[in-house]
Amino acid sequence: MKPVEALLIIDVQAGHIEGAGRLPGAGPLMETLTDLLEKARANAALVVHVQNDGPAGKVDEPGTPGWELQLAAAPTEIVIRKKKADAFDGTDLAGLLTQHGVRSMAITGVMSEMCVSATARTALAQGFRVVLPHDAHASTDIPAVAGYEELVPAATVSRVAEWALLGNGIELVQTEVPFISPHHQ
Repeated sequence: MKPVEALLIIDVQAGHIEGAGRLPGAGPLMETLTDLLEKARANAALVVHVQNDGPAGKVDEPGTPGWELQLAAAPTEIVIRKKKADAFDGTDLAGLLTQHGVRSMAITGVMSEMCVSATARTALAQGFRVVLPHDAHASTDIPAVAGYEELVPAATVSRVAEWALLGNGIELVQTEVPFISPHHQ
């Protein structure tokens, strides 16, 4: 696999990883993300942390404990705050990636079918090569509701999101993602 020049970590915030809002599989997800982050840093890849600014009363409301990033950004890393599912929508993410010479990226984080998917689709549409590490994104269970009496497990939700992205040209890989500096020759 060709190396990627950036790692995007989307919405990995305390409200999704700890406490009552903890996603199923949050522990293994954090281990995988920590490993990818260390590899990206060791290879001088650009690291972008995306932080969702949720509405008042939600787990990711700005300034609340649930809003805090779970993986601290190093001084050389970028933090993008967003208010919509797509990290490109209403932010300067595209410009920052271009300014840093990024042409390819690994996209990780939460929620697989929402923010990860929306960001991956826009990145691809804007001409970036997109890699989705299979075990580096997650979602929540979809509860049973009237007319749909069965809960849909989080792992199934994430797998369906992957499948939908594959049909659009996004590369699915296991955890092994080779990183390289966007300034390589």
